[in-house]
Amino acid sequence: MAEMRRKISLKRLREVSLRDLLTVGLPALLLLIGGFWLAAQFIKPAPPSYLYISTGAPGGSYEVYAERYRQVLARNGVELRDQPSAGSMENLKRLLDEEDDTEIALVQSGTANGVNVDTLFSLGYLYYEPLWVFYRGGRELDRLTQLKGSRIAVGAEGSGTRKLALQLLETNGVDAKSATLLPLGGLSAVEALQSRKVDAVFLVGAERSAAVWSLLYAEDVRLMSFAHADAYTRLFPHLARLTLPQGAIDMTRNIPARDVALVSPMATLVAHESTHPALIQLLLQAAQEVHSEAGIFQRPGEFPRAGQADFPLSPDAERFYKSGKPFLQRYLPFWAANLIDRMVVMLVPIFALLIPIMKFAPGLYSWRIRSRIYRRYGELKFLEAEVEANPARHSREEWLEKLDRIEDDVHHIPTPLAFTDMLYTLRVHLGLVRATILRRTSQGESTET
Repeated sequence: MAEMRRKISLKRLREVSLRDLLTVGLPALLLLIGGFWLAAQFIKPAPPSYLYISTGAPGGSYEVYAERYRQVLARNGVELRDQPSAGSMENLKRLLDEEDDTEIALVQSGTANGVNVDTLFSLGYLYYEPLWVFYRGGRELDRLTQLKGSRIAVGAEGSGTRKLALQLLETNGVDAKSATLLPLGGLSAVEALQSRKVDAVFLVGAERSAAVWSLLYAEDVRLMSFAHADAYTRLFPHLARLTLPQGAIDMTRNIPARDVALVSPMATLVAHESTHPALIQLLLQAAQEVHSEAGIFQRPGEFPRAGQADFPLSPDAERFYKSGKPFLQRYLPFWAANLIDRMVVMLVPIFALLIPIMKFAPGLYSWRIRSRIYRRYGELKFLEAEVEANPARHSREEWLEKLDRIEDDVHHIPTPLAFTDMLYTLRVHLGLVRATILRRTSQGESTET
């Protein structure tokens, strides 16, 4: 029996109070879980593995650049899904249609005038998109008023070319009454000019787009140099004046044969507000890789750049132009950097909750263990005070019985090994109170005798 008691005592010394652990640990755990849940509400979902972009007509600049974007995004595991269109106006319509999948589009600056674009953001200007007016005829033209009475291809319905062409022609007093305005654009307009079905064509795009390039080399086709180029930039702030230097296209064939004054809107990358920020960052990196090279109209590194002629600049784009590629993406693959970036939010509960919990929970646990011992100290102190005040109130056996009950409780306190010093001290004090009882009750009995 003694051996069994000894084993039980040893077990109690080694054990940790499960009740105390649950009392302290369970609220702390629930608090921590609540913190993680709250932090999780601020974690953006993982970016999709695909992105829909609306471009333009076959052979146009938008289609060419979208293909180059696709190659860059594919290296990072994101598929760029190209959706051809008639041009900027249709692209803008797709972005504004909540039922459409389009998230990104290439849009010509000036296209969105008068349109509610609250849900759209600019990701910046990509390149100059000059307006080219090619025409046939023996005499040189330098003003749009000279096109009165002509058959003019002003761009397909839904294109930014058509909107700009009609704006400039209207400014010069040319309309459907004074000229034949045909809804032809891109390669269709080129074919119509070459087959003499039209007298002039309006094209908007980079110099290396298929439509522009073919007409720059076409026989008996002239390129208009705008005498009113500076005036157009004052009337239409989204336009810039450009000069195509003599021989810049082909020095051997001296194309063009003279300096040509042009006006140019900006090709703008536009995103719907629902586009995932990580995909915006990746697309901007692709744009930087594709458009930062030098060109006839731009210096190295001039594009892409912050721009918001028609749309407010996206906060993600603003950060990109100020700080460049996100820090983690400079050293890690896109998927890994994005995962870590999302998970960083989960560190908030660790620093805000877990560290204080780790600091205060052991003290709270210790207090609970000590409080049980202190409670017995209180009982012991009360018993001693009673004995000192009135030892004759009970017989010696009754006083000792009260003390034995306290001592028995002390033996049954589940106390971890780290707190046994307090337990032994309490046992010593039990002995002192026992001695007091024996002394005081002995004196009381002697007095009565």
